[in-house]
Amino acid sequence: MKISGNTIFITGGGSGIGRGLAEALHAKGNKVIIGGRRRGHLDTVVAANPGMSAVQLDVSDAADIERVAKQLITEFPSLNVLINNAGIMELDHAVGRLDDKQLVSTITTNLVGPLRLTSALIDHIKTQPNPTVVYNSSVLAFVPLAFTAVYSATKAALHSYVLSQRFLLKEDGVKVLEIAPPWVRTELMNSQEAELAMPLDQFIAETMAVLETDADEILVDAARPMRDNAGPAEHAFVNGFNTQVSAIFGGG
Repeated sequence: MKISGNTIFITGGGSGIGRGLAEALHAKGNKVIIGGRRRGHLDTVVAANPGMSAVQLDVSDAADIERVAKQLITEFPSLNVLINNAGIMELDHAVGRLDDKQLVSTITTNLVGPLRLTSALIDHIKTQPNPTVVYNSSVLAFVPLAFTAVYSATKAALHSYVLSQRFLLKEDGVKVLEIAPPWVRTELMNSQEAELAMPLDQFIAETMAVLETDADEILVDAARPMRDNAGPAEHAFVNGFNTQVSAIFGGG
């Protein structure tokens, strides 16, 4: 990916990986616009990074996506990079009745939202130099965590969509990239101080290094064992992973 001189919109840019990427890309000389639901978080990030901009956006709201897409095209006509980063992760209970509100919220935010936003912006992005669409999935797209079955499923679906869209947009010159993070110290699942999780600054540094290459999948070294799991031993790996997590956290 061309790493500087872009106009970039990043969803979920008020905290965690989104903020980390926004600040790293801002420092590389890109025009960065962050989006998110929490105005206070957005304002804090913009205040800490002069020249950065922010747009309030709820990616679970179809009308809000259309509004923001029109605003971005009007106010930032050189927009050529979209980073779909916003997401939510909550424990669920696939052994019994799912909480329907949580189910719909997770699928809408993690899967439908990125697809809608990309759909609303892709015709504009195609017309710009170095057009790029990035999706933040997860290693759980490849090795599902049983206690977050719905979250894991949304990330697996997102990965599948990326493969199709990458193929279809190749002739248009649009790069479609996928970032698949391991467990990182962010607000997701209150992981800011989790010792087993990867430090956020380390993840951002390693991710930026891979973004500067021609890779379609943006993987840090810690993500590779789970990304490479698919194959004849897939079920054993998944079962072993979840057994280990259950032993550590007592079954969620």
